[in-house]
Amino acid sequence: MVRDMTHGSPLKLIAGFWFPMLLGQLFQQVYNLADSIIVGRFVGVKAFAGISATGSLNFMIIGFLLGLCSGCAIPVAQAFGEGDPHSMRKYFANAIYLCGGIAVVMSLVTALMTRPILRWIGTPTDIMDEAYGYIVYIFGGMSAIMVYNLSSGVLRAVGNTRTPLYFLILSCAVNVALDLLFVVGLGMGVSGAAVATVAAQLLSGALCARLIFKKYDVLRIRGAEWRPDAACLKRLSALGTPMGLQFSITAVGSLIMQTAVNGLGSGAVAAIGAGSKVYTLFCCPFDAIGATIATWCGQNIGARRVDRVRTGVRESLLAMGAYAVAALFAVKMLGGALVGLFITGGQQAIVADAVKYLNMIVFFFVPLMAIFVLRNALQGLGYSRIAMFAGLFEMVARVFVAFALVRPYGFDGAILANPAAWVMADVLLIPAYLHVIRRLQRANAPAPAVGA
Repeated sequence: MVRDMTHGSPLKLIAGFWFPMLLGQLFQQVYNLADSIIVGRFVGVKAFAGISATGSLNFMIIGFLLGLCSGCAIPVAQAFGEGDPHSMRKYFANAIYLCGGIAVVMSLVTALMTRPILRWIGTPTDIMDEAYGYIVYIFGGMSAIMVYNLSSGVLRAVGNTRTPLYFLILSCAVNVALDLLFVVGLGMGVSGAAVATVAAQLLSGALCARLIFKKYDVLRIRGAEWRPDAACLKRLSALGTPMGLQFSITAVGSLIMQTAVNGLGSGAVAAIGAGSKVYTLFCCPFDAIGATIATWCGQNIGARRVDRVRTGVRESLLAMGAYAVAALFAVKMLGGALVGLFITGGQQAIVADAVKYLNMIVFFFVPLMAIFVLRNALQGLGYSRIAMFAGLFEMVARVFVAFALVRPYGFDGAILANPAAWVMADVLLIPAYLHVIRRLQRANAPAPAVGA
């Protein structure tokens, strides 16, 4: 099934695309949540802290690959909006070469450098083995992660959000089953959780790829379309690399922040790790609207419908703003219970710190929501570099908090890192989006009638 988003009710189309994306985001979280909950409950708080200590490093490395795959799907969406299936398939073929090659190289390099990097960021010695035992397998499975994200990104580019969702649900169930088998049954600890995650990602990716080449004639690459094309690779790199760097630049700030938190001890690492798991769950609607608005903008700018771009972005901002307010009250009521899913065994001080962290974060969901909508809108319109610079602003804010606030204020200073980063990103994104829209409106304005 393909969905043309260049005609019809914007709100209805966005909602129809967003809801399966939301379910997909929720099930995607099952990967990490299953790992963390099962490890936290059956292995212990130290093992949970070990996984949490790798979060920023994971985001920096895997985030680059995810951004690259998302960027490579944008030309496919734009070609779909233009009604050019031949270009769609050429971009898809060259995206396979680009993303696949980078995934293999990154996997080899990071596998060798993981332990030195963990030492460099000051991972507490009492959780070093757990952190390494988890993340080295995740990095080793980078190609599996690439297959799923590129395949699902291309399917979303042509308006299909349901099929990747079905495969993701299946792989989530497999992930939970393998977590229980490897971690609980075979006693493999954090390494078993990582292996389960990679295996489940490989399954969902293989199913997506098989479906594309078996069932989607519009995406089935033919003959000479498989030939590497310098122009295609250049455009894919121009869109995908800034998106990947945007994730990685943001993650550098998070990594520096993680270093500062590591200096507060494994208890602080576990508290922020548990709080982050909960707030990430509540951010799934934001992730879903980001992927939705990127496809919306990509298809509509391909069809030169700037009016529909503006309408879709405006309605998405209003809807997500309303959700952000509702999430504030939900976290206030349920935050403590949700943190308790990860931290057990009478660790009341850690639970209290995690709840404090959550209570600060949710007050800044509105600026966070604006980042997801505006950043992905700009990416869908082809302005990936602006999104990259927004990531740079986030990094600067986190570095400032890490060096200026954590040492004098400890945990209380650390919880300000994300809010500061989000506000700084909006300082760039809001005027940048308004400028781009005005520019596109002028470029796509109808020519005056002859003699007018």
